[in-house]
Amino acid sequence: MNHYETVFILTPVLSDQQMKEAVEKFEKVLTDNGASIVNEEIWGLRKLAYPIQKKSTGFYSLVEFDGDPTIVKKLETQFRRDERVLRFLVFRLDKYAKEYADKRRNRVKSTATVTEEAKEN
Repeated sequence: MNHYETVFILTPVLSDQQMKEAVEKFEKVLTDNGASIVNEEIWGLRKLAYPIQKKSTGFYSLVEFDGDPTIVKKLETQFRRDERVLRFLVFRLDKYAKEYADKRRNRVKSTATVTEEAKEN
């Protein structure tokens, strides 16, 4: 079982609901093919480094998952078939990248917890 991470950019003309449905669709492709989703982050609407299909912004999303190498090809096929996807990248994490991703995820969670506690007080 390998560790993977995918980042994809969706077209900015989608509503928040449509964007979340698109992310859920790709997560379902993963889980239906035996992958387990480790982490999901929706980074939201961000400016692109250069225009893609005459668009200067896009909805960024990151999904970390564990699964077999055959899942990657199926996921990439779904990305290519979906007209809402501007760009995507899927890569396998080696042990060092996995450690870094775990640390980053824990740091984000601890920061969120501190922020929530500050709001309560």
